[in-house]
Amino acid sequence: MAVGIKAIGFAGLALAALIGTASAAEVNLYTTREPGLIRPLLDAFTAKSGVTVNTVFVEKGLAERVAAEGARAKADVLMTVDVGNLIELVDRDLAQPVRSGVLEAAVPATLRDAEGRWFALSMRARVLYADKDLADLKAITYEGLADPKWKGGLCLRSGQHPYNTALIAHHLVKHGPEKTEAWLRALKANLARKPAGGDRDVARDILADTCEIGLGNSYYVGLMRSGRGGPEQQKWGAGIKVVMPTFAGGGTHVNISGAVVAKNAPNRDEAVKLLEYLVSDEAQGLYAKADYEYPVKAGAPIDPLLTELGPLTIDAVPLVEIARNRKAASLLLDTVGFDN
Repeated sequence: MAVGIKAIGFAGLALAALIGTASAAEVNLYTTREPGLIRPLLDAFTAKSGVTVNTVFVEKGLAERVAAEGARAKADVLMTVDVGNLIELVDRDLAQPVRSGVLEAAVPATLRDAEGRWFALSMRARVLYADKDLADLKAITYEGLADPKWKGGLCLRSGQHPYNTALIAHHLVKHGPEKTEAWLRALKANLARKPAGGDRDVARDILADTCEIGLGNSYYVGLMRSGRGGPEQQKWGAGIKVVMPTFAGGGTHVNISGAVVAKNAPNRDEAVKLLEYLVSDEAQGLYAKADYEYPVKAGAPIDPLLTELGPLTIDAVPLVEIARNRKAASLLLDTVGFDN
């Protein structure tokens, strides 16, 4: 009888150890996104999987921090809001390849790395904010922003901001350096004020008659019009019209939020589970509700505040090509003194 009790005791200890391990399952997320914006998704993942998500907000220098931590790094998933930053993580050998049927089925090939080292999770379009009095303005190309008819009427945030350098890099891929430099000089000549502030400030300045048109990310329209930014920003969002621009003969420029599994991830399995959850129908719908972003998964729900903007046709230039031309775009901005 004593032997039986001892055996049961060992079995109980083993079971307790297993339970303890299961309940301690966790994944460490380093993110350049404000954790509050993605918290609803992370909480839903934890509720579904039992895996706790520990978030570390790294506003700047994500790659530098992870590289400095080296093999001691605790990061499992690295999440960014710009494709260029994702490519940088890969180029610095800070990401590891993932083969997942779930991820490959949900994320189109154009929105993920061919070797599985990065995956897009959501998209945002670079759209035109315009004065509502421009009733005849129903379509525009990015090239058309250089038209002299907009002289003194264009507002932008800094050209060196990643949202704009990505667009300029896209133009560079399509048209080459000479035409892109000429385009930037024409844009500068059309500016109503020095490039500054954020995308929401463009909407504010249009409403204040400082300018007629400007560029901003699509999700800011949702954030403003929903009232999430407060009554003043809601007024800015309601006071502008939005046009979906395209490149001549092409589609609309988009950027992404995305993630990689860190090279030295201590919780690799949980990291892959988190990425797989983030491309599920449930999570893609939550992205739309929480951040007013476009889903990467076909058929996932889109928030009505985005569908109001009209159909989105993504330009065919691969995101990797855009990311590779970011430095050249930045140098062109300096050449023309765009932000001065």
